[in-house]
Amino acid sequence: MPAAPSVVAIGTVVPPTRLAQEWIRDLFDAQPELDRLARRLVHAAFDGAAIEHRHTVLRDLAPDRRGPDDLPVRTADGILLSPSTAARNAEYRRLAPALFAEAARRALAEADVPAPAVTHLITVSCTGLFAPGPDALLVGDLGLDPGVERYHLGFVGCAAAMPALRLAQRLVRAEPEAIVLVVCAELCSLHLRVSPDPEQIVASSLFADGAAAAIVRDAPTDAASLELADFGTALVAEGEAEMTWTVGDHGFEMVLTAEVPKIVGREVRAAAARLLGADAWAVHPGGRSILDRVAGALDLDEAAMAPSRRVLREYGNMSSATILFILRDLLADATLPDGATIGALAFGPGLTVESARLRHRAGTAA
Repeated sequence: MPAAPSVVAIGTVVPPTRLAQEWIRDLFDAQPELDRLARRLVHAAFDGAAIEHRHTVLRDLAPDRRGPDDLPVRTADGILLSPSTAARNAEYRRLAPALFAEAARRALAEADVPAPAVTHLITVSCTGLFAPGPDALLVGDLGLDPGVERYHLGFVGCAAAMPALRLAQRLVRAEPEAIVLVVCAELCSLHLRVSPDPEQIVASSLFADGAAAAIVRDAPTDAASLELADFGTALVAEGEAEMTWTVGDHGFEMVLTAEVPKIVGREVRAAAARLLGADAWAVHPGGRSILDRVAGALDLDEAAMAPSRRVLREYGNMSSATILFILRDLLADATLPDGATIGALAFGPGLTVESARLRHRAGTAA
């Protein structure tokens, strides 16, 4: 019988520092280089983001300040600093491995899979760069077989978990005994910066830190799983300059123009045509306006959008890890019947629309 590559467990983790959206809004509003118009944009963007809390590795952004080893990002009187890209990336190298490892441990424990049984490892991140990379470090951190096949998807952006799951599906189809560990970790807050540029203000209002891991294998029949049915990719050339992610002198720089939700709204129906009629949805919450445009284009009601809006509200946009937070909730949803279809969508630079159809399997234990 052909293998049924499926997500059998998802583990998630966020840094302990939790920021209220109002706090970080007021911190940005108080920066002296912002004029009255920019401060108005700060309030509009932060208040309209439909986010209540976000998590960050930067304890210096919290009201109670930082520990002795943390990267300084604000002065005692609340002025936000602009560390160099090298300093930000060094903080990524220091802090990201623990998030990768903890998300992976939670997924392995949930799936009851011993670390040495993992045959393939796929890591994903776009918010830092170093080598040996997170894939190599996880071998030692988790006790994986040193001969595990390793792949890293770097700098792909918010949609990167989808091609990672697609690769995992292909690996299990080719090797039915394979057990694939997919781990996404993003430290977006390392690249926050003060600017009167409306695009930077929007980015600062949205992005957060978090990590998620999934175990993909030929699904056992006794437990709930998400069968990976099929995937699609659409590249919208019109959006090539509207969503970009580049390396600057003071962190990685995001371009996220007001055209992005409009383009997504125009193009997503064609990109997701085969998903129409799905029983549940996991839509990457690039922002509230993107979720609104997707809902309108696909005629989705608020019940269908609720899992995505909840993750946005509680965590913000954690780039590639975010879609796995939503799928985690759907995997655990006992109200979804066996065989229910899930339409998944994520958006990245390019402008890229990644889509997937999954099937919820309740398992015989249910």
